[in-house]
Amino acid sequence: MSEGIKDTSKLTNEFDISQIQVLEGAEAVRKRPGMYIGDTSAQGLHHLVWNIIDNSIDEALAGFADEINVIVEADNSITVIDNGRGIPVGIQEKTGRPAVETVFTSFCFGDSVVVVNALSTKLDVTIYKEGKIHYQEFTRGKVMTELIMMGDTERHGTKVHFVPDPEIFKETVIFDFEKLKNCVNKLAFLNRDLKLSIKDKRGKAHKLREYHYEDGIKSYVECLNLNKTVLFDELIFIEGKQQKVMIEVVMQYLTGNHSNLMSFVNNVYTDEEGLHEFGFKTAFARAINDYAKQNKLLKENEKQLTIEKIFEGLTAVISIKYPKYVGEYRIKHSIDVSTITNCLFYNLFDKFLMENPQVAKRILEKSHFSL
Repeated sequence: MSEGIKDTSKLTNEFDISQIQVLEGAEAVRKRPGMYIGDTSAQGLHHLVWNIIDNSIDEALAGFADEINVIVEADNSITVIDNGRGIPVGIQEKTGRPAVETVFTSFCFGDSVVVVNALSTKLDVTIYKEGKIHYQEFTRGKVMTELIMMGDTERHGTKVHFVPDPEIFKETVIFDFEKLKNCVNKLAFLNRDLKLSIKDKRGKAHKLREYHYEDGIKSYVECLNLNKTVLFDELIFIEGKQQKVMIEVVMQYLTGNHSNLMSFVNNVYTDEEGLHEFGFKTAFARAINDYAKQNKLLKENEKQLTIEKIFEGLTAVISIKYPKYVGEYRIKHSIDVSTITNCLFYNLFDKFLMENPQVAKRILEKSHFSL
């Protein structure tokens, strides 16, 4: 697979050094890696890859990248390439050092790339920006070379290459291609405008997988329900935005009673029910019960349908996205995601039920008859 990534025509806002806030303490990562990646087992090792990809995903969510390539190199190192704006290379005011150096050695942009840098024997970054190629190397979180300008280019974006440190990852430094592939595939489902690929250069026969789902999480639900008997073929698709919180929900009922609810916030799977997921469930149940009352589909003495009964047989994928930071200094957003999710989904789903009475009736029939 070539490293080249096609141009994107939607670059309008400049990504500059004023967007970088310096926070101290990167050295602490090597002392307590578990605080940043969970543990130093294979799970923690793969967390390094997620961190770098997450940085590129942020560029895509901001509208400045539409391709990400992940490569497992022959020596078991990792390369991640995007076609975003490219990390800033100018001098950062507080440190007096190149902004890219600040990004990889101080806690800015959250902590993702700093953590990877600190836990790698080598990390090098190549930046394609404003017609020039810039390059810098680090080792175990420390600067190895000055930022240098290597030549001219018509590309834009960032390439990060790193080698995990065996002193930290004593259990293994070998990446699992299947694990990486499944993660990249899931990210493609969750980001319908994004093309992702992963290539394994280890061994004689290189493996390449490319993912792009124009229907996004609709395709995800179809995949989850493959070879299962659905109550009705149509997918229920709800999307909307409020206070910078974007919500996408795709649902489909099966004839059985087993439910499968998968929830993601900024592309991260929430394996334990969070407040946003609770907000979705309560809004869903409230909309169904309100519709039943308004249309006299429940008798006066009948109790409201419970969340558990309404969700029997339901497969649903929820994707919530909102800015992690606000302002040029990347201050963390204080958004009440649960409340917004509840209100936004209720209004959208209530409207859907009113406009699709046959679907509403079949949901109620299934929930009612399963009592």
